Amino acid sequence: MGLVTRLDQITSLAGEKSMGNSVVGLAGDQILAIAQADAARVYRNLSQYRIQLVLEDDGWHVDYELKNSRLKGGGPHYIIDAHTGAVISKRYEQ
Repeated sequence: MGLVTRLDQITSLAGEKSMGNSVVGLAGDQILAIAQADAARVYRNLSQYRIQLVLEDDGWHVDYELKNSRLKGGGPHYIIDAHTGAVISKRYEQ
């Protein structure tokens, strides 16, 4: 498994986890930059979201959740290929 680290409001569960028989190619900070570029374009101000970054067997999961649980809606959710950085899926909550 990986290590859990806390960087500001980002939770990263990564380390040297393997997907199948191969080791992951892109680091969490690279994946976060990919997700942030799209999220900022769509949502503009991301300061109200807590970001969770988790490496799963199907790729990096990047989830933006509202910090204030009393607010309705939510942020974007991504699955990003750990080797290529391609966005496999994305879902926007409003």
